[in-house]
Amino acid sequence: MRITSGTVLVGGMALSNHLLLAAGVLGTTGSSLARILACGAGGVVTKSIGPYPCEGHPGPCVVETEGGLLNAMGLPNPSREFEGELQVLAGKPVILSIYGGNPDEFRTVASWFAGTAAAFELNLSCPHAAGYGAALGTDPDLVEACTQAVSSLGLPTWVKLTPNVTDITLCGKAAERGGASALVAINTVKAMRISTELKRPVLGNRVGGLSGKSIFPVAVRCVYELYESCRIPIIGCGGISSAGDVIEMMMAGASAVQIGTAVKDYPCIFRSIATDLYSSDGVPPDTIVGCAHG
Repeated sequence: MRITSGTVLVGGMALSNHLLLAAGVLGTTGSSLARILACGAGGVVTKSIGPYPCEGHPGPCVVETEGGLLNAMGLPNPSREFEGELQVLAGKPVILSIYGGNPDEFRTVASWFAGTAAAFELNLSCPHAAGYGAALGTDPDLVEACTQAVSSLGLPTWVKLTPNVTDITLCGKAAERGGASALVAINTVKAMRISTELKRPVLGNRVGGLSGKSIFPVAVRCVYELYESCRIPIIGCGGISSAGDVIEMMMAGASAVQIGTAVKDYPCIFRSIATDLYSSDGVPPDTIVGCAHG
């Protein structure tokens, strides 16, 4: 199955296609983000930026595993100094990923970039940063409060959810109550590996987040459940690497998708997927979003 191409309106953003770069992959500089846009991405999400500069966790931080990657970066970022990287992307579909330890910190970080970012994506889902990410994102009350703190600034506000909860729809509905423009599902799955030779965890942080093809079925399930419980758009994320994956995500309920781990081996995967995804005689995208429900 193929779909027709054209401008995609989702979560307060106008994208040139349904394919976005996910946060944390080639999103640390303006030049790398521009490169991904030139490679055919309809929009890009930056590395997560927080209230203070952070060096991240000690290595090893990224390890390949069957079907994906295991990472524990620890949210390394330059904080407010990242604004210079965004200035070279003025007018481009750039979503700034931000994090904080409480609603006030989320609002502070967002206020720094309110004049340069087109939209915000709230990282309420990183599974390996103590006091941040999923430490807040597993509590619906905190999800709602953090979302409200940023959405009140008046820019599109996407909320990236963690799969590491019993019921993801509780957090999705909390983000919706807080004024979210869209939900992003999902971030990495909490996981670890142990070296049998060294007799210790392979990651410097011991526990990290699993991404890649192996988590695709988890992401599809989360998008499916959120579509049945929430009214705002959903951006599917997790293990997408083909046009078929995009169609499946859309059938589950996603209005657009983000691609992360697959970019590691092929930065121009966006253009490749678009070639297989779009056709002048394809079906209208809106007719397949959520069509697996019913």
